[in-house]
Amino acid sequence: MESRKRAWAYCSIDAPEDGNETLKKQRRQLMEYAGQMGFEVAGSSSDAGQKPLWERPGFKRFVDAAARGEVDILLVASRRCLTHSSMQMAQLQALAKERRIRVYSPLTGPMELL
Repeated sequence: MESRKRAWAYCSIDAPEDGNETLKKQRRQLMEYAGQMGFEVAGSSSDAGQKPLWERPGFKRFVDAAARGEVDILLVASRRCLTHSSMQMAQLQALAKERRIRVYSPLTGPMELL
């Protein structure tokens, strides 16, 4: 029997504060999507503000879990939740390739990083 894929739900907004509860809405959307896809949620984190992707505390939690081999899938509401930087996206693509992690969004399903 094949084991369930382990997913990490990552939520992010550019604003320094979440006055509209956008992070909470993103998390709910990602948890529902994980259930629909049959993914086991291994963890979740969120960030607010405009720090570079690799400097965000919530994203670093995902990277640490990936380094420990605890994650198969990264769930994000959209590509905008990650970064606009092609260099940072290339770093994420390298991590995903090395750790065999797929990125999914409820809007598009499996995502290509570049």
